[in-house]
Amino acid sequence: MSNLLKRSIWGILYVVIMMGGILIHPFAFAAVFATLLFFTQYEFYAMVEEAGHKIYRLPGTLLGLLFFFTSFGLSGGYLPRPFAFIFIPILMTLFIIELFRSNKLTLQNSGITVLGFVYIAIPFGLMNFVVHSSATGQSTVYYPWILAGIFFILWVNDSFAYMIGSALGKHKLCPKISPAKSWEGLIGGAVFAVIMGIVNAVLFQEISMLSWIVIALLTVGFGTLGDLFESKIKREIGAKDSGNILPGHGGFLDRLDSLLFAIPAVFLWLIISGNL
Repeated sequence: MSNLLKRSIWGILYVVIMMGGILIHPFAFAAVFATLLFFTQYEFYAMVEEAGHKIYRLPGTLLGLLFFFTSFGLSGGYLPRPFAFIFIPILMTLFIIELFRSNKLTLQNSGITVLGFVYIAIPFGLMNFVVHSSATGQSTVYYPWILAGIFFILWVNDSFAYMIGSALGKHKLCPKISPAKSWEGLIGGAVFAVIMGIVNAVLFQEISMLSWIVIALLTVGFGTLGDLFESKIKREIGAKDSGNILPGHGGFLDRLDSLLFAIPAVFLWLIISGNL
């Protein structure tokens, strides 16, 4: 089987599973995205551990899952609001773990463990509030199309940024971190992402066209920063990919790095615009 065919099959399977998780049912969403969170956060910890950091990755990952399911329960109305403060003992637990470990890098190791939680678990947790939107006028309704639309924008942006950058890219965006990225690719991807945002506005009319355009621009801008952030981490520790669980695509962190920066920015806009 050629590498291109293998990459295509796994890419299609990845999209089908993710879209199925978003669209079928709230519990399907929780199962799929909790699984994605586990592997993504575990990959991050494994990657930095290979660089010499003594991360206590399993507790950090399990605490990330606890935060995700708590967010799911709060956003869907399954848990009372006081559970929102559970993040405080969660973060404290990440530091307490270091008290019982025999190493001399407590500050560094606990800081990286918390970074994995903030960088990965919090954006995944926020996705629960995006799919349990008040855009339809009900506070706890499961409305998956906003998150699905964000993914459509991301995929359109990535595809056209790659194609236009490969064909026309001459001015490097950030050559020291990601030599392949160009300003031409960024601008071209952004144009088609905005077009996808307009299409989303026609398909999913609970959010205005202006909001969808803003979401598209935020997704492109912060998604690019997220991609560069992961590229810089990999460059600094000498890793090519975050993992190899997706043949031809690397790891889950490689596929979701843009989303991790885009979701908090879009979530804030949805709050400001009154759609959450």
